Amino acid sequence: MATIRLFVSNSMRGVVSELIPKFERASSHQVAISYDPAKVMMERIARGETADLAILGGSAIDDLIKAGKVAADSKRTISSCGVGVAVLAGTKKPDIGSVEAFKRALLAAKSVAWTQEGASGMYFTTLIERLGIAEPMKAKAVRRPGGLIGELVAARKAELAIQQIPELMAVPGIELAGPFPPEIQVTTVSVAGIFAGSGQPDAAKALLDFLTTPAAARVMKAKGMEPA
Repeated sequence: MATIRLFVSNSMRGVVSELIPKFERASSHQVAISYDPAKVMMERIARGETADLAILGGSAIDDLIKAGKVAADSKRTISSCGVGVAVLAGTKKPDIGSVEAFKRALLAAKSVAWTQEGASGMYFTTLIERLGIAEPMKAKAVRRPGGLIGELVAARKAELAIQQIPELMAVPGIELAGPFPPEIQVTTVSVAGIFAGSGQPDAAKALLDFLTTPAAARVMKAKGMEPA
């Protein structure tokens, strides 16, 4: 039996929290999970933190391969997801079906929550600049560095939450209003890789194999992700 240290970005939290107990029962291995936005995780790794397996969004795994920290032949694409908007469960969902409707919904909201360091939050900050509504949005912004931003809506501290769809779906008490309109949508691809210095490379590979099974793909779909 091995303990696998797993670094994973927040977008995979809902999927991982459901699949890991199943893997532990099936394999007798244990998994020690650490969640953070990919940007924060990369800063931790740069400071010398390490694990056995990482699942991160964007080009992070490629950067870790270039730095010699992740084994190139272990790289595997896991899933992809887009960004969406969520509201308190049971409340009226705004129309966000077009870019103009999306802008109107944001401007009509009393408060909007998004992250400071998560990929979706950084994208949204540039998006509202592009849409010409950055100034009015600043007055209604509810921000925190990372984590599940939908918790602020569940706690009635914000009216709308902006984040990757699986992260919104992982929060009880809120409902997805819908994805961003296609013209302004951004897709994040989650990629996995085994650390070059892993003490448990075989166990890490077993976990990676488990996460790419048809059964795992069904869980990903149910949690708002598109399996690779």
